[in-house]
Formats: sequence, C-alpha cells, structure tokens
Amino acid sequence: MVASPEIYLTPEEYLQIEEKSDIKHEYIDGYVYAMAGALDPHVTVAGNLFALLRNDVRGTGCRVYITDMKARIESLNRYYYPDVMVTCDQRDRETPAYKRFPCLIVEVLSDSTEAFDRGDKFADYQTLETLKEYVLINTKRQRVECFRRNDEGLWVLQFYTPENKSFQLHSVDFEAAIADLYEDADI
Repeated sequence: MVASPEIYLTPEEYLQIEEKSDIKHEYIDGYVYAMAGALDPHVTVAGNLFALLRNDVRGTGCRVYITDMKARIESLNRYYYPDVMVTCDQRDRETPAYKRFPCLIVEVLSDSTEAFDRGDKFADYQTLETLKEYVLINTKRQRVECFRRNDEGLWVLQFYTPENKSFQLHSVDFEAAIADLYEDADI
C-alpha cells in the first residue's frame, strides 16, 4: 500500500471518492492508502479459491466476494479489501459497497503486504464479532494458514501443506484439495 497525501476524509467522503476511482484505496481512520497491483500467482490463487467457494456455497444464503468488495470495520473506522470474503449474514445485503458481518476473510500473501496482513490488519479483523476464520495463503510455497476463533474467543492456528492433501474452512463447512487451490499458480 502507498500512502496518499495527508488529507482526512470522512467514511462517507471515502465511499464517494472510491466509487469513482480507477485505483482501489484502503481506508484507515480517515486516511486512504492506494493498493498496488498483484502478481500472477496471487491473482490465480485468489481466483481459484473464489471459484471453489462460490460453487460450494451456492444455494446456502452465503455470498463470496473477491478483491473488489470492501470489509467495513466500523468500530475502528476502517475499510479493507480482502482477497476473498464470505458473509452469510442477511444484514450485509443492505450495503452494496461494503460488508460488515463476514464469517471468513482470506488474504493471499505478497512481499509488500505480508507483515501488515499478519499484524495490524489481522488485529483489526479480530474486532469483527461475526468473523470465525482468518486465512493467509502463501504464494512462495504451498501453505495455507487458518486462524479460527474458538469457543473461548481465542484464535487458534491450523496450517495445511501439500502433505495434508486438502484444507478445511470450518466457517463455511468447506474442504478442497491443496492442488486445486494452487492450480496454475506456478509456485
């Protein structure tokens, strides 16, 4: 992400500007940050996961979004663009520009965003009460890290590699082959 000039925007101003912008920006407490483009493995893996999830949740009332839908963290005054997001909450039908009640958020890691995705962004996402699972997908090696909120509210990590053959996303009762996730990604 690249910081924009230090101009404070209200959430409403941000949404108006973002709707017309050719460049995506994430919004953090009044300031916008331009998002860089992604490399082929990143886009391929995100697209593969979207396709797999979309087919799986069809008819369940859940919706899957890829890269262009914002996640709103109202309590922290933030808007992020997750790589993949699933919401099964009917309240999210009321806001076509963003979603506030996701159960699953996925970030595909890149060199420029990995530290933020693992650190502050994950901490921010943890404040979403409906979020059950946060997933980080590596593009340097085949590795999927699933952070799941347990009954005590603690985030527990389970990771998957090719040795596991498949990975599971408990929040949407989903399982797929690691090979399908990384298909055509040249990793």
